[in-house]
Amino acid sequence: MSGFRVLSLFLVGFLLSGCVNWVADTADLKSFVSKTNKLKGGSIEALPEVKPYSSFVYEGASMREPFRAIVPVVATEELGASENQLSDLQPDNDREKDYLENFSIDKLNMVGTINQRDDGRLWALIEDTNSEIHRVTVGDYMGLNHGEIVSLDERQINLLEIIKNGRGGWMKRTRSLALNEQE
Repeated sequence: MSGFRVLSLFLVGFLLSGCVNWVADTADLKSFVSKTNKLKGGSIEALPEVKPYSSFVYEGASMREPFRAIVPVVATEELGASENQLSDLQPDNDREKDYLENFSIDKLNMVGTINQRDDGRLWALIEDTNSEIHRVTVGDYMGLNHGEIVSLDERQINLLEIIKNGRGGWMKRTRSLALNEQE
């Protein structure tokens, strides 16, 4: 153990002697610091002005998906209306909305039909995105574009939607929802 102590004392002494020599020889460092302190300080540039954030509201969520085929617009003669009557067209916003008007037509599936025996009325069965089944018939509404069911059969539902025409007005278009036949 005594050899280890001697070696460790020798190393500590050697290291301390190096520190003493370094501390004693700092004249050039002191002269550099004094010259640097005498120099005039520079100015700091002002921070750039932060522009306020302007938000953007996307209003195309209820529009047709761009990668789906365009549904042909119903001709004015088929609707039985003149050009002036079409310009006055607008959806009835005072009407209480049906539950299925909260979903896009693309997200709804026709899964079947029921024929009511009492009055002979045909009902279509619609599955929403929550996997809930709803029954609809002619005169009911569904979809985001004020789509009224104008006819239905065992294979499909035909709707008449009221959509914006791109010129500040509204127009009608037909839309179909076919039976989803899964095996």
